Amino acid sequence: MRQPILIALLVTLIYTSAPLALAQDLAPKIKPVPIQPTSPASGEQMYATYCAVCHGTKGIGNGPAAPAMKVPPTDLTTLSQKNGGSFPAAHVRTVLQFGVQATAHGSSQMPVWGDLMGTLHPSGDNVTVVHQRITNLTNYLKQIQK
Repeated sequence: MRQPILIALLVTLIYTSAPLALAQDLAPKIKPVPIQPTSPASGEQMYATYCAVCHGTKGIGNGPAAPAMKVPPTDLTTLSQKNGGSFPAAHVRTVLQFGVQATAHGSSQMPVWGDLMGTLHPSGDNVTVVHQRITNLTNYLKQIQK
């Protein structure tokens, strides 16, 4: 009598846990890839290469990697709206340079672009080029505001 109950419980456990195991295997995962070189002069090109995968081509937070993220990517087109109608350029530059310090302002999954951009220019004055990249990317984000 005891053995059939154990077998029934085991079958039920396997039956109910199988969909969970399959769901975990099907859950989207983010695959890290090396940073690709772009022109430091083009904020639009940098956005398309570095940001669109999470934030989407239009900046609304619907990129192909978004479903795999613990915290949905920020809608970058509403930064001015959320800041009383003024684009928070200094905050955007800080986030790009140093990453997200407070998760209330974004996810800690966001890369620290200042560090990554520095690897694109190992020789010469990479501080100046990283500053140029961050400024041009910030200016592009200002252009896509609603």
